[in-house]
Amino acid sequence: MVVRSWNWMRRKRPLVDAFYAVPLALMSLLGAGGAWDMSRPAYLGLSGVLLLPLVLRRTYPRAVFAVIALVSFGQVLVDQPPITANLALLPALYTVAAASSRRWSVAAAVVAAVGALIASFYFTSGWEDQRVALFTLTVVVAGVWLLGLYMRTRRDYLRSVELRAERLERERDTEVQIAMAGERARIARELHDVVAHNVSVIVVQADGASYAIETDTDRARRALETISATGRQALAEMRRMLGVLREDDDAGSYAPQPGVEQLAELVEQIRESGLPLEFAVEGVPLEMSEGRQLTIFRIVQESLTNTLKHGGPRATARVCLHYGDDAIEIRVTDDGRGAAARDDGRGHGLLGMRERAAVYGGGVEAGPRPGGGFEVVARIPVREEVRA
Repeated sequence: MVVRSWNWMRRKRPLVDAFYAVPLALMSLLGAGGAWDMSRPAYLGLSGVLLLPLVLRRTYPRAVFAVIALVSFGQVLVDQPPITANLALLPALYTVAAASSRRWSVAAAVVAAVGALIASFYFTSGWEDQRVALFTLTVVVAGVWLLGLYMRTRRDYLRSVELRAERLERERDTEVQIAMAGERARIARELHDVVAHNVSVIVVQADGASYAIETDTDRARRALETISATGRQALAEMRRMLGVLREDDDAGSYAPQPGVEQLAELVEQIRESGLPLEFAVEGVPLEMSEGRQLTIFRIVQESLTNTLKHGGPRATARVCLHYGDDAIEIRVTDDGRGAAARDDGRGHGLLGMRERAAVYGGGVEAGPRPGGGFEVVARIPVREEVRA
């Protein structure tokens, strides 16, 4: 309740400023400063003219300071000694220094200093008293002014810290959104590769089983077994990839990403689907990150999937993995129907391969072969991954 009331009062600047002016008003009512030689109504009226503007000192700081300074200067003109309410000039000076620009702050300090000089020499007698009064008033004015400058500097610093924190928060949110978009794109590529490959194998095996079910039951049974195994493998891979979207699941329960070592299993799966396939490895294998191995696996997988889908019933394929000194070259060729059935290489599969290779500074070239068929050549730099 207290905190709520204080927050409400802070939003009402005149009320807060009036609250801070109450002690000075009480001092004036008690007659501190020895000015009761003037009539009581005149004293109270002059005190009210000096103190009432303080209610708006943070709303109109320069105007309030100007009013109090002019009234105080008018006292000098009519030979009226200072009263307690003249101290209102100090909170007005503080507010100008804390809330206005440096130019206005310096101007207010000069006016207050001139007022201190006039009061010291005009309302005191004797050089010693004048010097003491001038020193005292100058120190007070300088202290109030410096306190206002300090508060303004502190507020500016806190404001800059808040702005910097807001900017960092916005940048963090932007980075999170970019990372989420990248992760969604990665999952989309993975899903496309897994679903397209495994569904293509299932379709080919299902066609073979439908032709052989009446004439070669053993071949039809093997095809159905391949369909079953391929479907389970597809489900396992999809569960593994979609598992990263489930916050409460343990990521460690999913199988690792496929890599170069799993290419042999992929080749065997393609052979079982009925596509004659040759697999060759040239050069000395290099140690690579899991990300590069996954990229190589998916490029080979997508290339062979395209051959299964578009190469035709009599197509054959060859996969060659060549380890060079600074890069790995993946070459997948077939003697099928070429690019005509592949939408001129503009499918999502080829686009995904190019994106995967580009992540590691590589590239993918795909197109029809001069003698017929289709060829995919990918180059993945691995120099930074080579270990002595």
